[in-house]
Amino acid sequence: MKPQNAATLSFPVTEQPNMEQVDEAIEDSGTGKDAERSISFKTDARPFPAAPLRPRVKNTPSTKRKNNLLWSDTVESISEELSAKEIKRQEVIFELTQGEQQLVDDLSLAKKAYYEPMLKLDIMTENELTQIFGTLDSLIPIHEDLWNRLQTLRGSEGTVHEVGPTLMEWFPCLDSYITYCCNLVAAKALLDHKKQERRVDEFLRLCQESSFSRKLDLWNFLDLPRSRLVKYPLLLKEILRHTSSEHPDLPHLKEAMELIQRIVGQVNSKTGEAESQYYQSSLCFQDDNQRLPEIQHSRLLHCHGELKNSKGQKLHVFLFELVLVLTRPVSHSEVLQFQVYRQPIPIADLLLEELPDGEVGGSFRGAFTSTNDRAKNFFRVSSRGRWKGQAHSLQASDSFNKQQWVSCIRQAIISFKDQLNSSHQSPLNQSADSSLDDIADLSIDSDDKVGVDVEMS
Repeated sequence: MKPQNAATLSFPVTEQPNMEQVDEAIEDSGTGKDAERSISFKTDARPFPAAPLRPRVKNTPSTKRKNNLLWSDTVESISEELSAKEIKRQEVIFELTQGEQQLVDDLSLAKKAYYEPMLKLDIMTENELTQIFGTLDSLIPIHEDLWNRLQTLRGSEGTVHEVGPTLMEWFPCLDSYITYCCNLVAAKALLDHKKQERRVDEFLRLCQESSFSRKLDLWNFLDLPRSRLVKYPLLLKEILRHTSSEHPDLPHLKEAMELIQRIVGQVNSKTGEAESQYYQSSLCFQDDNQRLPEIQHSRLLHCHGELKNSKGQKLHVFLFELVLVLTRPVSHSEVLQFQVYRQPIPIADLLLEELPDGEVGGSFRGAFTSTNDRAKNFFRVSSRGRWKGQAHSLQASDSFNKQQWVSCIRQAIISFKDQLNSSHQSPLNQSADSSLDDIADLSIDSDDKVGVDVEMS
């Protein structure tokens, strides 16, 4: 992405940006008051694997447009020939069309209100911005294309007869999402790291307080394409539900549904692999004995997040496809890494035990009060194999968080055993079980801190 007049700096780069300078930079990038009406963020779902530990929805401003039109609002009169079912079908198709327009507006705004001003004001280098924004710029013409196609399908009475063939032809363009989504984990890590710099934090704060951002931060913009991708199967399901059995569009819609589910599955798989590789590269080992082959051979990261041990120490725990790794977040040369704590436990040797509240075991060393007020939401993991005797009592932030961890670990163990029984081969050569995908979400929420408690919904 190349901004206009990128080399023209109107103030020393050591100054902190103020609101006037931010507004100037945004106006120079071609975004003014019109930005206020072009904002729309839909974060209804997260489509990609890794952490089933879903963040609790916080008290953040609404990400939806207040003035969303219905299809019925755009036609002078609704033909009496249209059944109630067909009217609902037209409403969903119109929602699909409007969503494309809103997405194009939002992605364009991300480029003009963040990328270009930050480059012009020397808030970040071009290389850093390219790493954070990835291929976002290339997604804009892809969605402009679908929007234009859907617009042309609209007849004189405002209705769309068949949408299935158009979607069948366009959906393969979404293969480009693999590159964008695989970059998101690294992009989030770099963005969080850069927020520690005063000038970056100040610029992003000013933008978030401005009306054009609707109190949303940059990550909401960057995360928007993922939310849109997962919504296509949901919209298509609704169109199918309101399409009669004799409608000529029905077979095309069924084919389109199979296609988009396959594409989303491919993006899921590639994104999961990229996330696993990213966090594997962030591990630092105190002992070569900790470098188990199961870590390197894990293609997926099922879940990760912060837990506490029985001493009250914070640990960042990773459940990879083939191994459970406990770590402590550390900073090396201002880069966040995860120092492996004790010995990783292969899934093949992993034992899981739920603990009733008040029952933890081991030495408390003053971590809990005499009434055991804090001895809640624990579970225990231990090893029965080559590292027999190793055990950890881990505390989740609340009961729901605990159940998510227990469920995910249990499912990982079952999946591993199923693969082993069905193949009679080494699990290191087997692909990951996709059954975990439907309980998984990327744990790269918009909090500034890395390794904070995972909040649950």
